[in-house]
Amino acid sequence: MKFVSFLIDGQAKFGIYNNEKITDLTNKIKATKTLKELISKKGIPEAKEYAKNNPASISLEKIKYLPVIPNPGKIICVGLNYSEHVKETGRSVEENPVIFFRVPESQTAHMQPIQRPKVSTHLDYECEMAVILKDAGKNIKEEDALKYIVGYSCYNDSTVRDWQQHTSQFGMGKNFEKTGSFGPYMVLAEDIPDYKKLTIQTRLNGKVMQDAKLSQLLFDIPKLISYISKAIPWKAGDVLVTGTPGGVGFKRKPPIYMKKGDKVEVEISEVGLLSNIIEDE
Repeated sequence: MKFVSFLIDGQAKFGIYNNEKITDLTNKIKATKTLKELISKKGIPEAKEYAKNNPASISLEKIKYLPVIPNPGKIICVGLNYSEHVKETGRSVEENPVIFFRVPESQTAHMQPIQRPKVSTHLDYECEMAVILKDAGKNIKEEDALKYIVGYSCYNDSTVRDWQQHTSQFGMGKNFEKTGSFGPYMVLAEDIPDYKKLTIQTRLNGKVMQDAKLSQLLFDIPKLISYISKAIPWKAGDVLVTGTPGGVGFKRKPPIYMKKGDKVEVEISEVGLLSNIIEDE
């Protein structure tokens, strides 16, 4: 089952996507106004039942997508989590995950522009899988970690490379406005029996640039959830962005950066296809 956040007639809503239409869930389940709130109030089972009795009626032509979770409490990202990406950057595999953060304001959505900022022409793509958490928890054991996941989505962790390289910290290059694309929807974890069987790919103007399997993650998802929870309590609606494979643009010869009019797609098998056009600020 697929959950989506969207705008219609200027109002932010959320619902369940099915057969090119949406069942509006806004204020229908436990008076929840957002998908994050539905997750927090453990309303997913009721939402599924509501959708069975209320067929989808909103056509996609009437909506604008929002990031799957437009208002996450935190977006925690992982760097250097595929061996080919570690190799191409000239780094070494670390003993612990490389962690950085995105702010919600840096996000954009499926079919909405990714914005190349005025201050740079070094905008790069990064396909990643996003994990949406459903329960609060600290000091989570690895063997229990998958129980804390409500769903999965696609993420393009687009990066302004020259700003990322201003210092040894990643933050500035990762937080420009409208660069982190998140969507198009959240697929329930219960519908993905084994995330390690999924494949992930980036296409730029139709050409495959990145292609990998989720089984190739150096630090797998349970490890990441557990490791981060030792310092930061997870809360419902938080987002974990799990890292990008090899093939990024800035390490190609010559480097390839996204420019105005380019179409970039991130596709994860069984999860979805996230598509954006690049626009200049």
